[in-house]
Amino acid sequence: MSQQPSVILATASYDHTIRFWEAQTGRCYRNIQYPDSQVNRLEITPDKRYLAVAANPHIKLFDINSNNPQPVMSYDSHTNNVMAVGFPSDGSWMYSGSEDGTVKIWDLRAPGCQREYESRAAVNTVVLHPNQTELISGDQNGNIRVWDLTANSCSCELFTITGRELILEIDMMVVESLKVPEVDTAIRSLTVMWDGTMVVAANNNGTCYVWRLLSGTQTMTNFEPLHRLQAHKGYILKCLLSPEYCEPHRYLATASADHTVKIWNIDNRFTLEKTLSGHERWVWDCVFSVDGAYLITASSDGTAKLWSVASGEVIQTYQGHHKAVVCCALNDGAEVSS
Repeated sequence: MSQQPSVILATASYDHTIRFWEAQTGRCYRNIQYPDSQVNRLEITPDKRYLAVAANPHIKLFDINSNNPQPVMSYDSHTNNVMAVGFPSDGSWMYSGSEDGTVKIWDLRAPGCQREYESRAAVNTVVLHPNQTELISGDQNGNIRVWDLTANSCSCELFTITGRELILEIDMMVVESLKVPEVDTAIRSLTVMWDGTMVVAANNNGTCYVWRLLSGTQTMTNFEPLHRLQAHKGYILKCLLSPEYCEPHRYLATASADHTVKIWNIDNRFTLEKTLSGHERWVWDCVFSVDGAYLITASSDGTAKLWSVASGEVIQTYQGHHKAVVCCALNDGAEVSS
């Protein structure tokens, strides 16, 4: 077993490799061949022990702290591209979303799926609410659903209907409508504020919808429309809210097909703070450092980059992939015991 850095940074590419990097120097210290399929998403467990690789149609878990090129576990019940994967804060289980139209819950110790929720459309994105008991999914038809893990059901649904409206439905009762200019436009990415007070959905038309999340006495979450942000002219491929220890402001990052990432100041009415320009093709993914001071990006230009959020400048470029880099994962926080 080799000694690994305290900062875990990984990228995956259409060249069928997964690379681990020294964040500061840009040196690649491990290269995993992944010939099975393209990789859609990477996620690191909170204890920094494993890297989850979401592909087509499997999820595979690799040991970060060894040089074993083979996965230690494979999760195989999805039937199409797995587009989302993640873990709760204690790392005790895993969730996923797939183009097969399902959201699944997994026990990390067993290969079989523990629970399955039907979204009725290809799922592009899934995030876990900070309360650790609700998953929020976004799909290809523009629908957003909240899955209550305690009640084991869909507790809340935002869905598009004819008449160009977005309807919020809770327990089959329509309680709110919000005029929306886009119907049947795919939700590409979702992100939730660290304290659970806000959710942002980004779509294929370059628009972000922001809702305030209002929790009642139960875990069910209500959406209150807060803001509509026309962030980019092209696809938004990833949106991400800054983490808890980001000071002095809270930010929203949006990565786009227009080759840029934009940083928006949430506390100043979503004004544009910085435009990160330097990639030469689509920017597929981004992830904040634990203190929100830095951002890692992954691009079709074959590189990943490390940026200063304050200055908007590139600090490091990670070069070595031979095709598009489509996802990245970073864990630079304190290790959480599982």
